Amino acid sequence: MDETPANPVNATTDEMLMRSFSRGSQEAFAELFRRYRQPIYGFFCRRVPDAARAEELAQETFLALLRSGVRYEPRALFRTYLYAIALKILQADRRKATFRAAFLGQQNSIPNPAKRDATESDLWVRRAIAKLAPMDREIVLLREFEQLSYGEIAELLQLAVNTVRSRLFRARMALRELLEPCASAAANDAPQAAPQCVPQSTIQKGGCA
Repeated sequence: MDETPANPVNATTDEMLMRSFSRGSQEAFAELFRRYRQPIYGFFCRRVPDAARAEELAQETFLALLRSGVRYEPRALFRTYLYAIALKILQADRRKATFRAAFLGQQNSIPNPAKRDATESDLWVRRAIAKLAPMDREIVLLREFEQLSYGEIAELLQLAVNTVRSRLFRARMALRELLEPCASAAANDAPQAAPQCVPQSTIQKGGCA
């Protein structure tokens, strides 16, 4: 018996919406787009140099989702499935950027979480994140910003769950060491305007500033 609701937009889970879309429901896709447009844009916004390019890559992600809808099988959470598409598109974009830098003489813009207009405390966090090793940085972003589970991150990055846990712990300790001196250093230059050392909860802010 088909358990898909008559009105797919009222479905309570992403997976039910995706099943409805794979059967031809454009309303279901529209609802998924509404739910994930901003999170996917934020995913790219934290990883590419400018907001316009982030928007383009987000659009590519949903176009890829459109094309793959008929092949969808609910083997994992829809969120994991969608971020896997986004990650592949990001990796392809980075390979193109590397090619342009190496063979066409164009500057290779490296994604840097610190290159954003933001509050002073946000900039401290982003500069610290940018100093992490690439894999550790990706794990931190996926966990703290995208709010993915350890299992989802492990599946996306093809790592063991225990590896994700240990690397995340190591990255958080590194961030703590990088952020702890911030207030005292700033206080020496401008005591009245010194930013406070940033608590871990600040790392969880999302989106492009």
